[in-house]
Amino acid sequence: MTKQVRQLDRVVIRFAGDSGDGMQLTGDRFTSETAQLGNDISTLPNFPAEIRAPAGTLPGVSSFQVHFADFDILTPGDAPNVLVAMNPAALKANIADLPKGASIIVNTDEFTNRNLAKVGYAANPLEDGSLEGWNVAPVGLTSMTVKALESFAISKKDAERAKNMFALGLLSWMYSRPHESTLSFLERKFASRPELVAANVAAFKAGWNFGETTENFAVRYEVKPARMMAGNYRNITGNAALALGVVAAGVRSRLPVFLGAYPITPASDILHELSKHKKFGVTTVQAEDEIAAIGVALGASYGGALGVTTTSGPGVALKGETISLAVALELPLLIIDVQRAGPSTGLPTKTEQADLNMALYGRHGEAPVAVLAPRSPADCFNTALEAARIALTYRTPVILLSDGYIANGSEPWRLPDVDELPDLQVEFATAPNGEDGKTFLPYLRDPKTLARPWAVPGTPGLEHRIGGLEKADKTGDISYDPANHDFMVRTRAARIEGIEVPDVEVEDPDGTARVLVLGWGSTYGPIGAAARALRQRGLAVAQAHLRHLSPMPKNLGAVLKSYDKVVIPEMNLGQLAGVIRARYLVDAIAYNQVRGLPFTASELEGVLEEVVKNA
Repeated sequence: MTKQVRQLDRVVIRFAGDSGDGMQLTGDRFTSETAQLGNDISTLPNFPAEIRAPAGTLPGVSSFQVHFADFDILTPGDAPNVLVAMNPAALKANIADLPKGASIIVNTDEFTNRNLAKVGYAANPLEDGSLEGWNVAPVGLTSMTVKALESFAISKKDAERAKNMFALGLLSWMYSRPHESTLSFLERKFASRPELVAANVAAFKAGWNFGETTENFAVRYEVKPARMMAGNYRNITGNAALALGVVAAGVRSRLPVFLGAYPITPASDILHELSKHKKFGVTTVQAEDEIAAIGVALGASYGGALGVTTTSGPGVALKGETISLAVALELPLLIIDVQRAGPSTGLPTKTEQADLNMALYGRHGEAPVAVLAPRSPADCFNTALEAARIALTYRTPVILLSDGYIANGSEPWRLPDVDELPDLQVEFATAPNGEDGKTFLPYLRDPKTLARPWAVPGTPGLEHRIGGLEKADKTGDISYDPANHDFMVRTRAARIEGIEVPDVEVEDPDGTARVLVLGWGSTYGPIGAAARALRQRGLAVAQAHLRHLSPMPKNLGAVLKSYDKVVIPEMNLGQLAGVIRARYLVDAIAYNQVRGLPFTASELEGVLEEVVKNA
């Protein structure tokens, strides 16, 4: 039968099911197919913290949302146009996010009395009329998958597990996605079990053919490729981009890279990715704890490598003393904090921006460090390079603040020309630098950067004392002199404040805006989408975004004071707003949510509209 093909400019799809239903894999494969087609993409994986919550319960629901379009998009979408619900729990956990008129593809096989009772449904929502406001497409995903695989030499359990591939095949047909890469992926994933390769491929094709032949879906949709800058692209997550940025930093600095890490959600994928790149001079060590992880990384920096450690908020707290030691030693060190919701264990799989104050001030004594934050998954690559530039040039620890939303989300990334990346080559100390030509002064500073020499241990004639006790200026000897301590504290602070960073750029198209929205980190997308929507409605609003949080851009004060009102949305209780108020005496308006979820563009649009109209 010939089916109608309808053109759309954008679609938001959410796959939701039990944490054992393979929703993350399904969403990831759909995203890869979509990236191959050339759409712009933004994704939002959302999964439970429990390793295996009870099947069919609300705490066990896992989801993956993908927004794809034929134009530039900034967020994974405020609300799904399509929900694929694999069981009653998935439906109940996500129905509140669905606007009326959205489509729901529901796996009817799982709507048993037992599964309904688990999530508190007194009656079957597929039968009691409670879903009348939505376009519901009931599909027996499990039973049709088992039927399609009955001739394969696999167990019934393995056949049922393939229902996610049936669903992926159906959605790939509905939205005209290419599927060759998925079939190749299945061959690689199950290479050791050919029977599972054949079964999963058959399940995918059965879902595709069901869409092609059933009368339940009379329309097929197409979303044209987006216009993008010429180049080669790949879909990339924030954690993968950070890892590749660290690899690139090693290549461009001609230094070995050493990662000391302890696994912690949501930063572990950086360790996993970097462990694949030994051929680029990357060494990875999974340490026994967070303190050991940063200790070996700092030791690697002392030995002449680019030392890196990755963690999340609880790990940063444990690493605090060694970060202070790196401040005293004045050695380069990258500390990547993929923020998650706290305090304590908190919500380990949910996102938050609440580690800013800890990054800026969370050490004993006066121990300033540089702090940066990427704005999106693809931006993680460039931010990692920038963090390495600062660490190597100024001999300082640098904290890079990503978060769970950026880490697990993905978007298209244009592969850079390696020769165009910044040259980060370092000159090590090789000879005495004292006036007598015989003495090595480990704290004799570069007059421009205030950085001290980096002497690799074992270099003849450059022996010097190392440790955490206060150093005497130039000689590095232990010093308890009050005036020297005051001088060294101020010098270390001046070294951080003197770091050269680009001016903050303001997006104010017609130059008439009286309200500036200032963001940092992953709020970039929702703020940008909200500002874009307001401008399309004729309301003037300016946007600025901070990558460098310590030191801040030198023109930031003038920018802030050129607007009548400054609004700062954050996924915390107002940490950047507090810094801005204290440093620049600007009465910033803080808008804060701490829900473990990113802002939606429509939410910020409403908040900003009220401020703009009252400015």
